[in-house]
Amino acid sequence: MTGRIEINPITRVEGHAKVTIDLDERGEVARARFHVLEFRGFEKLCEGRPFHEMPGIMARVCGICPVSHILASSKAGDRLLGIEVPPAAVLQRRLANYGQVLQSHALSFFHLSSPDLLLGMDADPRTRNLFGLVAQDPDFARRGIRLRQFGQRIIELVGGSRIHPSWSVPGGVARVLSSSACDELKGWLAEAYATVDIALTRLKQILDRHTEEVEHLGSFPSLFLGMVDDEGRLAYYDGRIRIVDAEGNVVADRLDPGRYAKYLDEASESWSFMKHAFYKPMGYPVGAYRVGPLARLNVATTAGTQRADRELREFKQRSSGAVCASFHYHLARLIEMLHAVEKIEELLDEPELKSHEIRAKAQLNRRQGIGAAEAPRGTLFHHYEVDDDGLIVRANLLIATLQNNAAINRAVEQAAKRFVRADGLQEGMLNRVEAAIRCFDPCLSCSTHALGQMPLSIEILDAAGTVVDRLARPDQV
Repeated sequence: MTGRIEINPITRVEGHAKVTIDLDERGEVARARFHVLEFRGFEKLCEGRPFHEMPGIMARVCGICPVSHILASSKAGDRLLGIEVPPAAVLQRRLANYGQVLQSHALSFFHLSSPDLLLGMDADPRTRNLFGLVAQDPDFARRGIRLRQFGQRIIELVGGSRIHPSWSVPGGVARVLSSSACDELKGWLAEAYATVDIALTRLKQILDRHTEEVEHLGSFPSLFLGMVDDEGRLAYYDGRIRIVDAEGNVVADRLDPGRYAKYLDEASESWSFMKHAFYKPMGYPVGAYRVGPLARLNVATTAGTQRADRELREFKQRSSGAVCASFHYHLARLIEMLHAVEKIEELLDEPELKSHEIRAKAQLNRRQGIGAAEAPRGTLFHHYEVDDDGLIVRANLLIATLQNNAAINRAVEQAAKRFVRADGLQEGMLNRVEAAIRCFDPCLSCSTHALGQMPLSIEILDAAGTVVDRLARPDQV
């Protein structure tokens, strides 16, 4: 009974992907793969453009995490100029980044994952969505919408636009933040704290109802990578790379993000437009690692804020080593949201935040610039090489979802082998496979870059939808 089950498209994720589940002769799952179907060649689009245009262009890579791209791009530009960014500009960038973390995590948890968590993995798919959640618990759904709105409002007031802001530039930022904007944002804090507390309480209450999913939706040993500061605290804007293994042992520490190519690399598989990142000393695929909320909490010694530290201590008690269950990405996101609100409150009280000294100017001083920041989904790198005129000759974007790609594939296969039964196939089984992907909150549009020759297939259909011709590269399966 060999055959194939296909989930196409994957729902409640950003971008376009499918899953193929291959069955053996007994009708059991032999293999499952996560295929990213879109291709967007941002790295090639950069070539020939002046480096100072990159932040504005890179902010348009993604509509969900534009701040992450503009910050990594701006920091690469800072390195090309060889200057020190004014403190007020750094504070603005940090504030926008926390707003980014808040709004993106709120979207992931409340809108994309809560229908599974609160309504049930086997709930009717016609109501297992945001609208069904609104019908069952309108206050909880409204709070999620409002929390995301708070994060977006931070981005709008700091960057001038809640989607694709272009205020951060090489050398600093282009806008002064007003006192009235800070006062408005302070008015959101009490509600934000209350919403995160409610969400944390709800999720902890229902975790016991999902023990099987916790154990089989991507629970496996791996490396974890993230940035921390000199004291081992969570660091989203600036920091050093730390890598830990499944037992929580530090594999590498204080790695310079600007030297990422010395210890990280990317491999390609023919069945996906998204590459697979790995830790060079261990090779591929053994050196595959996870990034994002789960990884950041695993590598951090402390959060550095009072409320989040209390939650982090409890989180680390869930395992004797690193927390390896990908299902706990959901809990990690909520803890990071709490941390973000605390840091936003701190930053809004910084007098320097409203300074008019926001940009340092200089001529091109280097031919290579690398910028890194923690995006909501994990560590993000922008790497630019320029010519004597400051035009980009090579660009490399190492995206967080790409770095999670190997782990997503392992999670998909683990979930399929545990839950999918071809002789009694039910929608809830396939939803669990999709839920394994949603744990990582993948952002596929900005992660799809081909290495070498891209697999390509073109089908020609007639008016009835019948394939009349197919063109493919010779090595395309």
